[in-house]
Amino acid sequence: QVQLVESGGGLVQPGGSLRLSCAASGSIFSGYAMGWYRQAPGKQRELVAQINSGGITNYADSVKGRFTISRDNANNTVYLQMNSLKPEDTAVYYCWLPQPGGRTYWGQGTQVTVSS
Repeated sequence: QVQLVESGGGLVQPGGSLRLSCAASGSIFSGYAMGWYRQAPGKQRELVAQINSGGITNYADSVKGRFTISRDNANNTVYLQMNSLKPEDTAVYYCWLPQPGGRTYWGQGTQVTVSS
C-alpha cells in the first residue's frame, strides 16, 4: 500500500512564500513522475507542477516563474516551493503519484490560503 503524507500548507500574505512537502512510503515503483495538483472552492482539480524521475519539470502557466518543483528520489519526496503567492493561489494542494497499472495515489491535501 502506498501512502502520501503532505506538510507545509498554511496562511500567508500576498507576496509571501510557502514550501510544501510530500513523502511517499510503501511499495513504490521508482521511475515515475510526482507532482502537485490543487483545487479551489467550486473549481475542478488542476495541475500545478510535475517532475519526472530525471528532473524534467512541467508547470501550469499560472505558476511559471513563481513555483519550483523538486524531488528527492532516494527518499521518495517531492517539494513545491511557492513564491510571490497570490490570492488566486488559495486552494487545497494535493500530492500526486502515478504507479504501474494505471494506479494513481493522492495525498490527503493541504490547505494554502493567501490573504491579507
